[in-house]
Amino acid sequence: MAQITAALVKDLRDRTGAGMMDAKKALVENDGDTEAAIDWLRAKGLSKAAKKSGRTAADGLVAAVRSDDGKTGALVELNAETDFVARNEKFQSALREIAAEALKTDGSLEALQNAPAPSGEGSVTDMITALVATVGENMTLRRTAKLSAPNGQVASYIHSAEAPDMGKIGVLVALEGADAEKLADAGRKVAMHVAATSPASATTDDLDPELVERERQVLTDQARESGKPDNVIEKMIEGRIKKFYKEVVLVEQPFVMNPDQTVGQFIEEQGATLVGFVRFTLGEGIEKDADDFAAEVASMTSKS
Repeated sequence: MAQITAALVKDLRDRTGAGMMDAKKALVENDGDTEAAIDWLRAKGLSKAAKKSGRTAADGLVAAVRSDDGKTGALVELNAETDFVARNEKFQSALREIAAEALKTDGSLEALQNAPAPSGEGSVTDMITALVATVGENMTLRRTAKLSAPNGQVASYIHSAEAPDMGKIGVLVALEGADAEKLADAGRKVAMHVAATSPASATTDDLDPELVERERQVLTDQARESGKPDNVIEKMIEGRIKKFYKEVVLVEQPFVMNPDQTVGQFIEEQGATLVGFVRFTLGEGIEKDADDFAAEVASMTSKS
């Protein structure tokens, strides 16, 4: 029997888009003959993934998961081409398993991509490649994030849920304090606020200096149009920067459940301190191709 080398497996994977374990099995079944292995994969429907990979995957779901003790949480965004596939049980089951793996990683995308698949065969990336071949749409494990609160709780919230703990917007909020149950409840309320307002940072210290400088420049240009003297303009700008902070900084924002207090005041009232937050909105920043999958199907239908 021919020796099945790593280079041989890699070459087959590059040519077919098949998962590592599938490529290896194809070579074993065909005594190392790459061309025969390609035909074998095609017959099994496992070489389709490469053809799908050029399509834009801007739909899908965001999943939130928490550890049993509530001290760690993770978000995962898995994209597909259409919401039809996102509602598919196979897609949701795969995302649920991938999210569980995310809790075991360091929170980086690379670590999750290379994590062992729950099935024990290959990696999470291989698992997704196999799912692409099965479902027939391109999929992308786009991003993941992890939050921990060793002395507190990580709360999660999913907005526009399609399934338990999966939806279009996912939020994690980490709080520390004494009462775990109280922290979990407060954290969920803050997570709901974050979903609604999409703050740019947790505190003013965390805010991107470039964002602040850009806002300051805009405000300065606007103030100078008034023709007021520089000392007055400076006071105007400082007042408007404070207003800007109330719009984009989580702890400075009016709390949506009680606008008479800020989020920071609400958290302090609960005897808690904010560790951090993460917010994922499905598909944000992805530009959909004009000729996407739905358009392709419509085009094919109109021609028939």
